[in-house]
Amino acid sequence: MSQPPNQPPQGGFGAPQDPRQGGFGAPQPPQTPPPPPQGPPQTPPPPQGPPPAAPQPGYGYPQQPAPQAPPAQPGAYPSGPYGQPQQQPGPYGYPQQPAQGYGYPPQPQYPGAPQPGSRNPFKGKPALAIGAAVAALAVIGGTVFAVTRGGDDDPKKPIAQESGDSKGSESPTDDPDNGGGGGADPENLNGGREAGDSKVLWYKEAPDAPGSGADAPGLWITDKAAVKAAYKQVFAYNVGDGEAAWEPISFPEKICAVTPEKSSDDKIVVAYMSGGSDRAKCNQLQQIDLNTGAKGWKGSVANGALFDSTLDVELSITGKTLVVGRSQSGTAYDVNTGEKLWDKKRYGDACFPDSFAGGKKLIAVAGCNASRSNEHDEVQELDPATGKAKWTWEFATGWKVSRVFSLDPLVIYSTNKDKKQWNISTFGADGKRRSQVDVPLEIGAQCGWAILQRDLQGCTGVAADADTLYMPTKATTGANEIVAINLANGKEKWRVKSPAEESMLPIKVEDGKLIAYVEPSYDAGGQVVSIPVSGSNPQPTKLLQNPASASDVERGFFTKSFDWADGRFYLASTRLTGNDAAKEKLILAFGK
Repeated sequence: MSQPPNQPPQGGFGAPQDPRQGGFGAPQPPQTPPPPPQGPPQTPPPPQGPPPAAPQPGYGYPQQPAPQAPPAQPGAYPSGPYGQPQQQPGPYGYPQQPAQGYGYPPQPQYPGAPQPGSRNPFKGKPALAIGAAVAALAVIGGTVFAVTRGGDDDPKKPIAQESGDSKGSESPTDDPDNGGGGGADPENLNGGREAGDSKVLWYKEAPDAPGSGADAPGLWITDKAAVKAAYKQVFAYNVGDGEAAWEPISFPEKICAVTPEKSSDDKIVVAYMSGGSDRAKCNQLQQIDLNTGAKGWKGSVANGALFDSTLDVELSITGKTLVVGRSQSGTAYDVNTGEKLWDKKRYGDACFPDSFAGGKKLIAVAGCNASRSNEHDEVQELDPATGKAKWTWEFATGWKVSRVFSLDPLVIYSTNKDKKQWNISTFGADGKRRSQVDVPLEIGAQCGWAILQRDLQGCTGVAADADTLYMPTKATTGANEIVAINLANGKEKWRVKSPAEESMLPIKVEDGKLIAYVEPSYDAGGQVVSIPVSGSNPQPTKLLQNPASASDVERGFFTKSFDWADGRFYLASTRLTGNDAAKEKLILAFGK
């Protein structure tokens, strides 16, 4: 493997490498003509940073608490190209949650930040997790990332451009209905339906959660059931009428991780905590059949070597292989039997595989040579049966792999926090970089927070097919857009504006059409639309118009996941607030 350059090309405040700039906080067209370029940019020497800190464990180690930096203010970083202010990113430079409109609950400034009237968000949280969150904020606060063209002379160089800134009970419920039994509508969510509107087929209230809130990960739809995890339970509802498909499965402690995807025969694996103390680990595994609710094998994940903990884990399924990712390694099991298959541990000089993504492919990301001059990330595609690497791609120093937007084709989002840059690259089956996104956009994908791990598959609102990436832009004023990006060359194919003043987010590509969700406003329900993927100027066609009478509930999720299956639209919470005064919903199903 050839050695990558020390740094990607630097742009920014002289001439950009290409006038087509974008990224987080990509500028709007300036009111006055921009100054003329000052000449082609030069690849700079490595940036001069602060004095080296004491050596830290490799990427993926639990970090020690760091002094909290004061919150960055707008303008804390230089303005972006042409003086336009930029958006501030979330932790680790991930795409932020889009700005919420009227009626949305206030969004936290960091994971678990207290909301007005809420109680201690770190109640029962391990001290190490709190320290890691503070450290992340201190390092990242105010950083933004942008992209432009460059690096054609070296396939290892990312295309990048610098940018400036701009509840109650602890006990689970045993009620299988959780409100709104079947097709019942006690809150009259369909009361304001107009001609042509879809209807709320059924909805369920969330179970009780602690006052500090609780996670509600996962949403799995089969031919028979819509299945949802929440706090200490897993619920299943008939897709047609919302009646309980099987009795809820309760766990002695809170659910801490789930497989985002299901196996080909509708199995998932859930991880839950080993206890309720600060020393508890996320290491108890339970396999579940989504169609029957039968509990399959059960197991416990062992800690790895020093610093390789199960304080937090990532789960993924590829074929018949379940991978459990610890902070510095991974272990694979047969998803049907629980039999251990292989371990993925430290390799090479000092490469620690700290994150995994699974589905149509199995991808591992490792941090290598931590605290050394050639510190870098590596991506590998693994054979799910053996764990052996099919290929390895080495990122340039300073670049961190943050998200996987698609597995097949493989589309990776990476960031460079020191340079305030981001990059989206597509890789072929041979592990060679196929293209890099060269489109002016502000990314509007909805991504959760990642503190102890990267959470590679933690973004919703992005879709891809074999040839195209469908990326939402961030709504600044008015409607946003979905941009279709050619994965062969990174160029824009087309862009479509949301048919409403609210953001439009891709869900999936189905039968030659992109299915997208248009978020609700305070006086109108959301929409599901289809967009032809071919042509140069496709227009959205409305599939569902949700009733305005349900818009308050539709907007009320603190964070959410969504899916489209068999003509039904499912909307579910991914975080319970624990607010006893609110009738918090867990899931809704819309249809004709």
